[in-house]
Amino acid sequence: MNRLAGSQSPYLQQHAANPVDWWPWGEEAIAEAKRRDVPLLISVGYSSCHWCHVMAHESFEHEGVAALVNELTVPVKVDREERPDVDAVYMTATQAMTGQGGWPMTVFATPDGEPFYCGTYFPRDAFERLVRAVSDAWRGQREAVLEQSAKVVEAIRQIAAKPQANPMHEGVLDAAAQSLVKSYDKEHGGFGGAPKFPPHMNLLFLLRHYQRTRDDEVLDIVRYTCERMARGGMYDQLAGGFARYAVDGTWTVPHFEKMLYDNALLLRVYVQLHRIAGGGTARRVAGEVADFLRRDLHDGHGFISALDADTDGVEGLTYAWTRAQIDEVLGEIDGAWARYLLEVTADGTFEHGASVLQLPEDPLNLERWLDIRQRLLAARDARPQPGRDGKIVAAWNGLAITALVEFGQVYGDPQAVQLAIDTARYLADVHIVDGRLRRVSRDGVVGTPAGVLEDYGAVAEAFCAVHQATGEGEWLALAGRLLDVALERFADPAGGFFDTADDAEQLVSRPADVTDNATPSGLSAIAAALVTYSALTADVTRREAAERALATVAMVAATHGRFTGYACSVGEALLSGPYEIAIATDDRNDPLVAAAWWHAPPGAVVVAGPPDAPGVPLLEARIQRDNLPTAYVCRNFVCDTPVTALEDLVAGLG
Repeated sequence: MNRLAGSQSPYLQQHAANPVDWWPWGEEAIAEAKRRDVPLLISVGYSSCHWCHVMAHESFEHEGVAALVNELTVPVKVDREERPDVDAVYMTATQAMTGQGGWPMTVFATPDGEPFYCGTYFPRDAFERLVRAVSDAWRGQREAVLEQSAKVVEAIRQIAAKPQANPMHEGVLDAAAQSLVKSYDKEHGGFGGAPKFPPHMNLLFLLRHYQRTRDDEVLDIVRYTCERMARGGMYDQLAGGFARYAVDGTWTVPHFEKMLYDNALLLRVYVQLHRIAGGGTARRVAGEVADFLRRDLHDGHGFISALDADTDGVEGLTYAWTRAQIDEVLGEIDGAWARYLLEVTADGTFEHGASVLQLPEDPLNLERWLDIRQRLLAARDARPQPGRDGKIVAAWNGLAITALVEFGQVYGDPQAVQLAIDTARYLADVHIVDGRLRRVSRDGVVGTPAGVLEDYGAVAEAFCAVHQATGEGEWLALAGRLLDVALERFADPAGGFFDTADDAEQLVSRPADVTDNATPSGLSAIAAALVTYSALTADVTRREAAERALATVAMVAATHGRFTGYACSVGEALLSGPYEIAIATDDRNDPLVAAAWWHAPPGAVVVAGPPDAPGVPLLEARIQRDNLPTAYVCRNFVCDTPVTALEDLVAGLG
């Protein structure tokens, strides 16, 4: 019997027809393991994960392996995107035992859920041997297994212990920036070596750091990294959008899955880079990523999670090109030009003589390039397409909403702003149930997993962004209620926050990771929302809560900036003020509004609307001087003289 068919999770549904007798995570699986007195096999992954597919094809679809697993364990399948709390606990155990982590994650645990053997991908023969060895140990060396599980659980709890609190002051942020400078890859951009992930949160931090320090080295790092990422194979040169990461150190060959969270965060990076430093590539990529989000990831309700790495079980089948395929679409003359432009070589840059398209430099004949790009894209669209993970994740949609508001406000794109508003409405109407946030939905139906801290933080920050875009008090009130829940249910009396609520399912350890990973940590996300909300409302208690949260990560940030980028970007906002910019006007398209968004200092909030607009604290008692649109620039709740001239506003934000 397989119990996954009714799941909302695309990842679990991918395994519904396996001969492995999968159970979803929950008390029933644990009770079954206790009843049978066998270990739990906890397999964690996500729908667009290439190596998850490989292990599934090799092992979980194999009748012999399945029979062995069913006989000797209670197998449990977990979607890490749906249950990040479960993933966090067992990933901590895996990293503690092996020194590394990743997906698929393979964990053997006692019937109580305490892990005693952890790993990631195993080839079929090795996996079969491992299942037998674990079963033999459970039956014949029970005491040693339980001793091992106790050590692992204690290690998890020790790792989860928060570091000593220290204010995130200017010196911490300067040290964090320098730690990034030291790990910078001067030849190819980015930080560290292969595999190379897009360092979006670090780049956001460095852009804000540059605004404070005017350190040209820092800006050069961001500019060069963004240029190299956008010109390599990790960026889709035909349709826009970034893949999850590059398998090499040169941004050439990606793992082809495209994740919502990466593209939302990178959209913010390229918008801010263009706003601060100019550059045609940054502006082009920002527009293309925004188009990718609207066209390929929005399902009419919200933004889906991902496009798969594989097509029909083959990685990169949709995206890679041979020289012959290029010529077949374009003909000999245009084909030769395109192959040179896009670095499609005879040997190929990927597999089997195929290449991943790159764009090392802008073509001199832009009109010809756009025509060729469209023809290649049309041909590619006729190929089999990668699978789609239609799951809508609250936190990731929050990131996308904030990014689209920034894009739309900076570039005057009302359609982008409207899409952000519509998506926020969906989250408010569907994902908030009885005052609490649910993590996932699909096809307009909300799921059962409870929201974790990153959901509350990212969605509250998004609601604050929509409040700024619309001047409507409802969104600020919604953000405030989510923050109330976070402070009541997630806050740690000793400082900082836990990733799960105090009334959530009790796991072997209550996760509380202070470091950013693929997305902002829950702590970083909630701190960002608290700072933004406090700037919009003059709520000092919310600001103080953010400062206490950041204090728990400051010691890590000072030496390991790569793992605290979003938290450090919030720290830069606090050092900046952040600025509170209110524009009293009946015309939300007034040039003062556009200038405020374009010249905004780190973390600044911008609200425009008529004086004393209901539910908009920043517009209280903001009169229009001489009946002209009037800008009020404040910092730490102290305001400069109101101005009506555009040049005076820009000077006040410099």
